[in-house]
Amino acid sequence: MRILVTGASGQIGTNLALRLQGEGHEVFGVDKRLNTWTDDFRYLLQDLSGHYPSYPGGIGGVEYPPVDLVVHLAAHAKVHQLVRQPHRALENAVMTFNVLEFCRQQKLPIVFSSSREVYGDVHRFAEEEATEASADFAYTESTYSASKIAGEALIYSYARCYGLRYLVFRFSNVYGRYDNDLARMVRVLPLFIHTMMREEPVTVFGPEKTLDFTYVDDCIDGIVRGIDALVEGHVVNETINLAFGQGNRLTHAAELIAAELGVEPKIALAPSLLGEVTHYVADLTKARELLGYEPAVPLEDGIARAVSWFKEHRAAHPEEEGPLPPDALFPQDAEIGWKSGSTTIPAS
Repeated sequence: MRILVTGASGQIGTNLALRLQGEGHEVFGVDKRLNTWTDDFRYLLQDLSGHYPSYPGGIGGVEYPPVDLVVHLAAHAKVHQLVRQPHRALENAVMTFNVLEFCRQQKLPIVFSSSREVYGDVHRFAEEEATEASADFAYTESTYSASKIAGEALIYSYARCYGLRYLVFRFSNVYGRYDNDLARMVRVLPLFIHTMMREEPVTVFGPEKTLDFTYVDDCIDGIVRGIDALVEGHVVNETINLAFGQGNRLTHAAELIAAELGVEPKIALAPSLLGEVTHYVADLTKARELLGYEPAVPLEDGIARAVSWFKEHRAAHPEEEGPLPPDALFPQDAEIGWKSGSTTIPAS
C-alpha cells in the first residue's frame, strides 16, 4: 500500500514508518519538524494546523503523491503546554479537520491517534478498567484531552455524513525507541533516564499515580494490525484501546530505570499537576477480539530495552548529555517544570 503518515518525525511516526516500509509498503510522511533519527523514508516539512481551503491533491496547496490510506498522528501532545497555551488545542482540531477534508475528497480511510486522556481521571468516577464506551466529554481534564475528544467527534461525524472509513486508537504512555528528543518533546521515562544518568533527582507528581505504559513495538504492532484489518474490510469504524493492559505506579517505573542504570534512585514526591490523569489501566478486550492484539513487553522488559537504546544513542551523541534548558519543559512557564536542581515533569 501507499500510506501517508502525519507526525512522521515523532516517536510513533518514525517507528511506524520504518515498520511499514520494511514490510514493503510505500510511506510518505508529513511533519513540521525534521526527523532527527532517520532519513530512511520520504517526508515533507509542513505545518498542518493552518486554516487551509479544501482541495483534492494535498493539504495547503501541496500536491502529495497518491496514497491509499492515512495514519494521522500529528498533534501538539504536551498536556501542560496546552493547558498554558490553549490555542494549541484548537490547532490540534484544525490539523484533524484538514486531514479529514483530504481523506473525504480522496475517499481515503484514516487511522486516527487518540489518547487515554479522553477518559479523564477515571478513578474519580469508576473503579473498573476504562472500556472504549466509557469516555465522555464531561470527564475532560485538560485542553489537550478536549482536543482529542474533538478529533474523535470529527472522525465520527465524517463517517456518518460522508462515509469515511476509520479506526481510532487510544494510546497510553508509549515509550521506547526514538523517544529521547528531549529538547523537542519531553516524555517522562526518557527524561528520567536522562536525569538519572546524570545522577540528579527526579520529581514524581502524584505518589499514587498509576499509568498503563506501552512499549513502542506493542503499539506499532497494534497499529499495523489495524491498518491491515481496515483495508481488508474486516474491522471498520471502531475505537480501540492500545496499551499493555496493566497499571504501574510512576514511582515504580522510576525505580526500574534506576536499577537498570545501576544508580541509587533520588525520587522526590509532589502533588499532581493541573490537568493530569492520575490513574488509568486500559481494557484491551476489543483489541484482542478484533485485531488479535496481544502486547508482549511488560514494563520491566520495556525499561531494559529503553535504557539500552537510550545509552547506545547517547554514546553516539554525547552533545546531548548536558542539562536541559528550562524551556524544554514548559516554554511559557518554566518555573513550574524546573525546580532548583531537580527535574520535574508531568506523567503524560
